[in-house]
Amino acid sequence: MVSDVVCPWCIIAYKRLEKALQLMAVDYELLWHPFELNPTMPLEGQNLREHVANKYGTTIEESIKAQQSITQFGQEVGFEFNFFEDMRIFNTRKAHQLLMWSLSQAKQTELELAIFDAYFTKGLDISDDKVLLDTVASLGLDTELAHQVLDEKSWGKTVSSTEKQWLDAQITAVPTIVLNRHHVISGAQSSEQMMAIIKEVAIQVH
Repeated sequence: MVSDVVCPWCIIAYKRLEKALQLMAVDYELLWHPFELNPTMPLEGQNLREHVANKYGTTIEESIKAQQSITQFGQEVGFEFNFFEDMRIFNTRKAHQLLMWSLSQAKQTELELAIFDAYFTKGLDISDDKVLLDTVASLGLDTELAHQVLDEKSWGKTVSSTEKQWLDAQITAVPTIVLNRHHVISGAQSSEQMMAIIKEVAIQVH
């Protein structure tokens, strides 16, 4: 799953995918891949409404309506969005560094969900080292190792090179779910739509 942790549709898509896979009772392995929506976002972040207005030309009224819809979709899939007036959007490079590292710790999905929760539910600054290390610690992961991952430039380069691979593969928006490396589900489609696509892929594979 190619995603960013400040993308509300990514957590909605994951929850819908999770439901589809549970209903189908299939064995699967899920890998999360980085896609920074705003790689040049300064560390102090930006007011979310202001950011959406600048990037997409969205009015305040449209922004409020969109957040209400997202909150409703979140309730439907069991995820709590708590948007607020002064909410900010943050740089996600460090979060992605930890997420790539957490794969080797067999805790990638747990950390991904914990960071979504930290940002969207708790309203925390997920570009802040302490917030990220506290989130890592909550999962029983080694904070010393995590601190090294945050500080080492090589991890940032790994995130960047992985993102470039997806861009080269014509993946330009998230969420994007890639099945068996070849089949793509774009956007937060319904669980029913995802089930239909997964079944079609399974038939082709067999």
